[in-house]
Amino acid sequence: MATQRARGMQPAEVLALPAAVDIVTAGRALSLGRTTAYDLARRGEFPVPLLRIGAQYRARRADLLAVLGIDTPTTAASTAA
Repeated sequence: MATQRARGMQPAEVLALPAAVDIVTAGRALSLGRTTAYDLARRGEFPVPLLRIGAQYRARRADLLAVLGIDTPTTAASTAA
């Protein structure tokens, strides 16, 4: 059985994510596989802070952007003030 390597996301894909994502999606953004992402979360070593909602983990898009060094684009509305 062949194993798949984690494929990271392009900056535009990360920017398009919702405000909070599941740990598998967060791991993919960081080029981590599912098993590695869960192992790091259980050890408290995931690269970004995780929110624990019941038995589920969630990561904030803002934290992913920060750790990946992706600047959020400014809009004309926010710079016009």
